[in-house]
Amino acid sequence: MAISTADFKNGMCIEYNGKLWTIIEFQHVKPGKGGAFVRTKLRDVRTGRVVDNTFNAGTKFDSVRMETRKMQYLYNDGSDYNFMDNDTYEQLALSADIVGDVAKWLKENDEVSLQYAGEELIGLEPAMFVELEVAETEPGFKGDTVQGSTKPATMETGAVVNVPMYVEVGDILQIDTRDGRFVKRM
Repeated sequence: MAISTADFKNGMCIEYNGKLWTIIEFQHVKPGKGGAFVRTKLRDVRTGRVVDNTFNAGTKFDSVRMETRKMQYLYNDGSDYNFMDNDTYEQLALSADIVGDVAKWLKENDEVSLQYAGEELIGLEPAMFVELEVAETEPGFKGDTVQGSTKPATMETGAVVNVPMYVEVGDILQIDTRDGRFVKRM
């Protein structure tokens, strides 16, 4: 579907120079002299790189439909990560390259959001908060209660998170997947 600069909305996805871009922000500018133009901030859907771009008013683009599909993470078979659509029970296997860093937050049966631009998978997003068990960490010492002091802990998925000194192996922790920060002990 073709759209023009007059149809721009924040979050919209467009195709420009053979790449997919999401519009972060835009501003219509009508100077005293010359034609009107649109100043934009665009994010490359694949790389996440943000660029500033200016277009003449009325420039046409192809709009790309963005869609998020919720799927359940089933298991890793050694080479692929397997997911299932809870509505259709259709299964999807994704390579470790596609899953990337999200893998450290995946636990069997967790729900994951898969982002599509048209029919192309462009990214995965784990739940904002996950509950993981501490697999390995240094023991805390009695009297070691310095406010704000932390130690690294390896979670059951392999993720390393800085945690308070009182956390022990076997504890279940809530972790914020956006920045890998400890939230609370469950």
